[in-house]
Amino acid sequence: MKIGVLTSGGDAPGMNAAVRAVVRAGLTYGHEIYGIKDGYSGMINDDMVLLTSHSVSGMLSLGGTFLGTSRAPEFLKEEVRQIGVDNLKKRGIEGLVVIGGDGTYRGAMDLARMGIKCIGLPGTIDNDIAGTDFTIGFQTAVETIVDAIDKLRDTSTSHQRCSIVETMGRRCGDLALFAGICGGAEFIITPENPMDKEQMFKRLREHKAAGRRHAIVVITEKILDVHALAEEITEKAGFASRATVLGYIQRGGSPCPEDRILGSRMGTYAVELLNDDVYGVCVGVRDSRMVHLPFANVVGQQRPKNELYKLVKKIS
Repeated sequence: MKIGVLTSGGDAPGMNAAVRAVVRAGLTYGHEIYGIKDGYSGMINDDMVLLTSHSVSGMLSLGGTFLGTSRAPEFLKEEVRQIGVDNLKKRGIEGLVVIGGDGTYRGAMDLARMGIKCIGLPGTIDNDIAGTDFTIGFQTAVETIVDAIDKLRDTSTSHQRCSIVETMGRRCGDLALFAGICGGAEFIITPENPMDKEQMFKRLREHKAAGRRHAIVVITEKILDVHALAEEITEKAGFASRATVLGYIQRGGSPCPEDRILGSRMGTYAVELLNDDVYGVCVGVRDSRMVHLPFANVVGQQRPKNELYKLVKKIS
């Protein structure tokens, strides 16, 4: 079989590990693997290259995605998708492994309806994909955020400040949740765990009165203006406050061991599914086991609230 592989949407550490696994496992089973450059744009522009074992040598520890990625809104149009499908068929590519988030999955689901044997792998630091406990890149991003929190605590303690740290995540607060717990944050504010401002101001005043020299607030992006919140804390809680927006630094860096293993397991599992003529599904990990679900069961679905929020109530 000829199998294509692409990465789409936001890059995530561990994507290269997943591509490497697709290539190496595919070659082990006697398949030909084609790397599609810059996501769905590469399908449209017929920008594809045959990958060998040597092509992915040294990629396991590399952050980002060596295939490149993009967001291709034009791919929503069926006539544009048909160009990509025709390019795949011209090369004899029957199977396609796509690595990305919810938007990537939507494109793959549409391609499956057009006759392409698609497998989706969850590659996003946000951990906002249903049907899997963890996404490729999430663990590395958590490590990056925790490192930033640890460093901010040092300077916050020196200056007696409350530091606000804004993470990525959009509709899912897992980055803030996991990093906030690991970083010992006093307050973790996410879409699943909304903020009670007056209660926060009250507790910060109590911290200040008790002689505490620092406080950490971790918050998911797009909930509010964190710089305005810092000013409000300074004014109403009497605790000098500064906000730090981590931004795209959270996506970068060499993948941690967990993401290298997860990407490797998922990439290999995708090839095994295609070997068994299973497609139109996305891969996940549940209780450390590889699973797969139809795209329709995952696309647009919201993840259940993480049980770690119960821990936050008791230890923060």
